[in-house]
Amino acid sequence: MTDFTVLKNLQPQPELVRENIKKDPGFGQYFTDHMAHIRYTIGDGWQGHEVRPYGPLLLDPAAAVLHYAQEIFEGLKAYRHADGSVWTFRPERNAARINKSAERLALPQLSEEDFIDSLKHLVSLDQAWVPTPESDADESSLYLRPFMIATERFLGVRASHEVDYYVIASPAGPYFSGGIEPVSIWLSPKLKRAGAGGTGFAKCGGNYASSLVATNEAAAKGCQQVLFTDSVENKYIDELGGMNLMLVTKSGKLLTPALSDSILDGVTRRSLLELAPQLGLEAEERQISIEEWREGAASGEIVEAFACGTAAVITPISKLVSEDFTIDHGEEAGEKTMELRKTLLGIQYGRVEDKNNWLVRLA
Repeated sequence: MTDFTVLKNLQPQPELVRENIKKDPGFGQYFTDHMAHIRYTIGDGWQGHEVRPYGPLLLDPAAAVLHYAQEIFEGLKAYRHADGSVWTFRPERNAARINKSAERLALPQLSEEDFIDSLKHLVSLDQAWVPTPESDADESSLYLRPFMIATERFLGVRASHEVDYYVIASPAGPYFSGGIEPVSIWLSPKLKRAGAGGTGFAKCGGNYASSLVATNEAAAKGCQQVLFTDSVENKYIDELGGMNLMLVTKSGKLLTPALSDSILDGVTRRSLLELAPQLGLEAEERQISIEEWREGAASGEIVEAFACGTAAVITPISKLVSEDFTIDHGEEAGEKTMELRKTLLGIQYGRVEDKNNWLVRLA
């Protein structure tokens, strides 16, 4: 394991405050006492591995990230198991993806060892912040947010020569306040999240910023998320504002759009495709048009729809709402949707055998 210098927070949250936060953490509202940090310079590479007190960052007003959005991030969770140990799920996939994002955003590559060790050192120090589930229905966890930002003081348009990598952690409850109740999705008629040759496959802030106007539009229509279609023909399912999308057919197929320049290679998405055969589903990745979804739902062939991602896990979709039509899957979560959800969460929380060796112990 890579050595990290540990600078302990001399004013951590009092135990009573911390325990009250863990009872009702919401999502992304509270943060643990420490954060991990590694510094990069073009001359010396990655250096200065440390865990230090959580707190504001000191950035020069000319830092490249503030002007050219040269930044990337990841999202994964730490889960408390029944024996008190703390584990995470497939972090090597997040390590690979952050490097794929880094390549696209002209940021330096970070070794898988540094990535995973940064998680281990931070969670080991702040493991008291990891919630203990009170039941199988309790999905509380510690959300981990690694991110990389360009920090060189320079206004020229080129890749930054100085970069900082951090990991912060936040106790988390369900992403959607309604828990696992099916959500409604708004079909964005004109706005696009990303296009061919762009950064849609990378996990960078600009992709999410470009989805926010459409997300506001969805909220105004009474929907909890927005669905984007492709930027060329405006007819193929692309991605939700912050999640992948999957459909279940009556004939036993699990359908999802094939990866492209504009679709994120979600760890949850990938895992569900690999789990599908174990649950009697045939996984199929290909182009799926809105019209195919509409006709399939009307004929009874497409029977379930759900969103998936690290934060939201698996969230059933009740309706796709557009300016001209509505696809209605009802207000009850689908059988296969819930079976996939239960299996995935069972593995993550140590209640189901991890046959694929996806879990990595953090503390």
